[in-house]
Amino acid sequence: MESSEEEDDLDYPINDGITPQSKIDSIYQSNTEKGIRKLCCELLVLKDAVENLRGNMRTKYLAFLRISDEVVEMEHELIELQKHISAQGILVQDLMSGVCRELEEWNKANGDIHEAQQDPQIGELQDPFPNNIVDAKTIFLEKIDVLLAEHKVEEAIDALDAEERNSPDLKSSGDTSPTEASSYRSAFLKRKAMLEDQLVEITEQPLVGTLELKKALSGLIKLGKGPLAHQLLLKSYGSRLQKTIEAFLPACSSCPKTYSATLSKLVFSLISLTTKESGSTFGDDPVYTNRIVQWAEWEIESFVRLVKENAPPSESISALRAAGICVQASLSHCSLLESQGLKLSKLLMVLLRPYIEEVLELNFRRARRVILDLDAIDESFPLSPRFASPLSAFSRSSDTILIDSGIRFMYNVNEIVEQLTPLTILHFGGSILSRISQLFAKYVGVLIKALPGPSEDDNLTELKEDIPFRAETDAQQLALLGIAFTVAELLPMAIWRTQNESKEPGSGPTENIVHTASAMESKEWRRHIQHSLDELRDHFCRQYVLNFIYSREGKTQLNAQIYLNGKGDDLIWDAGPLPSLPSLPSLPFQMLFVKLQQLATVAGDVLLGKEKIQKILLARLTETVVIWLSDEQEFWGVFEDESAPLQPIGLQQLILDMHFTVEIARFAGYPPRHVHQIAAAIIARAIRTFSARGIDPQSALPEDEWFVETAKGAIHKLMSDASDTDDEHLIDEHIIDEHMIMHDEMASDSDDSLSSLSSVESSESFASANMGDLESPTDLTDPES
Repeated sequence: MESSEEEDDLDYPINDGITPQSKIDSIYQSNTEKGIRKLCCELLVLKDAVENLRGNMRTKYLAFLRISDEVVEMEHELIELQKHISAQGILVQDLMSGVCRELEEWNKANGDIHEAQQDPQIGELQDPFPNNIVDAKTIFLEKIDVLLAEHKVEEAIDALDAEERNSPDLKSSGDTSPTEASSYRSAFLKRKAMLEDQLVEITEQPLVGTLELKKALSGLIKLGKGPLAHQLLLKSYGSRLQKTIEAFLPACSSCPKTYSATLSKLVFSLISLTTKESGSTFGDDPVYTNRIVQWAEWEIESFVRLVKENAPPSESISALRAAGICVQASLSHCSLLESQGLKLSKLLMVLLRPYIEEVLELNFRRARRVILDLDAIDESFPLSPRFASPLSAFSRSSDTILIDSGIRFMYNVNEIVEQLTPLTILHFGGSILSRISQLFAKYVGVLIKALPGPSEDDNLTELKEDIPFRAETDAQQLALLGIAFTVAELLPMAIWRTQNESKEPGSGPTENIVHTASAMESKEWRRHIQHSLDELRDHFCRQYVLNFIYSREGKTQLNAQIYLNGKGDDLIWDAGPLPSLPSLPSLPFQMLFVKLQQLATVAGDVLLGKEKIQKILLARLTETVVIWLSDEQEFWGVFEDESAPLQPIGLQQLILDMHFTVEIARFAGYPPRHVHQIAAAIIARAIRTFSARGIDPQSALPEDEWFVETAKGAIHKLMSDASDTDDEHLIDEHIIDEHMIMHDEMASDSDDSLSSLSSVESSESFASANMGDLESPTDLTDPES
């Protein structure tokens, strides 16, 4: 054992200074390095797998392409095989029919042998070449079968046409036996029907070309199937149009405003193309022309239905624009079709009108909600400066909400009008103008609610409809009127611009009729706008006058009691140039003059540059006073009461007040004709009433010139006192305090009154505009004046 151990020591010496590499790797190699090495190995394996997969995919793709080509070739081979089988079937069928026919003829010939032997010369004369004739017919039918099998339709048509012209059997001339002729004719017609089916099949192919279609239709015409060919023409073009529209419809949502123009182009251009093809192929036959018209009408009905189904919501501005473009494009295409004999404009408008009217109505309803909803959150309305600047001029004396309402109105109207095309305005101009006038009437109704009512007081205020603004002061009320009148002046700037675009060049009486109708509609629209402004103006004047009449209890009320005796504070008696004649108008009418002067001063600041409006308002205020006095039954009931003590001086004072009112109108610079008429009616009624109570007007009344001069002198005196009083708020008190002194001075100043009045400058009058410059509606004259 010892010896063996020694041998082991010799064979395997141990050296402590040498370490095996495996041990070194196991000791010093980190886990991270091991992971990296392992990951690299896996990536290499994955790389090989990807390359193999890529190679397999390329191989399979090439195989797929090769198989696809083989499939296509196989399809062609199958089609050719099907044609060959069909041809062979036809040949077999014809062979069977030919054999049967030969057997029948053979049996018949055997039955007539005896007769032929008796008179062979006769038989020889009757059928000199029977076999040759039968063989020629059979060969012809076989030729047609081959042409049909090979789809050589043009050659088959020519052959059939030539045979039909030349064959006596097909003409039923009676040269052959009836049975033989009938059999050959049936075979001929059968092949003709097969050819017709092939031509119909060609026209019904989805991708048939125009030239190929035309050849097929010409073939049907040659076969005597003109109506069928025309029907197939319409069917083919209708199918082509349907596929084009179906491809376009998904894109309608991306172009909501212009999709209708594209649809119109697709429909009408194909109608035009179909009409041309029909004319070139079928000529001007009225039957085919009527069918074209019926087909075009049906396509237009389908077109209008598609426009409605794919339109944006009817109340949106996009729908209005799309509708306008649809009318413009469609009518333009219809006018081009008229040169081809198709008049489709009337039908198109009958079908489109309900939809266009619906879109217009819903858009104006939307505009009405935006305009009248004054409590809504403020929005930015990018209105053109030519519209916004005149309205913004009232910002100093008006509420911001009121100005915004005017800007809203103009913005919405302008936005609607801008969407309309010339032909839309031409055909729907009257409807559009009517809706604008209705919208303006609604807007004026809101403004009227912002004014104080004629009978409004503290107890009734809470009963009135709540609105976000209220015009309380004279400046605010005048600004409200100015905004309404300014909106009415701006409306034509937005409307007539587009209406002029609709006047396209034309000829004949049609153009004159259109222009005449447009002028009538414009005049009616102006009348409605003016009527709305009159309502606003009359409401302001009525409430202003009533507030003036009933403003002071017991002092300045305009009632009949001030004309019954001379003890009231409102009258000054026995101070005229003649005994018992009044020298001044009654105090309420003096106050009226001062109030109008104050209002004119405020109007000059608020309605700067709008002298025409100032003149109209002040004229109407003066008229309202005399109208109220004329219609107030309580006022006249006092005079008609038998117990009331009437005196001549009361009649004199009433007549002087009426002359004073007329002079107010004349002094203000506006025509006093209407005021003079009403004042004359009041004077005549007063004279009749006093005469009925026993007062003689001949002895009680001076000459008319005295009333005129006294009224003018009173105005001159009031103007002088007003100029001496700087504070306008003290003018009323000044008149009340000084009226006892004024009558003493009137007699001495009466000689100078006329010359003084003639020298009054225009700046002292209510307004400086010339009434001859007023026009309607933008100039807003009073229709009653």
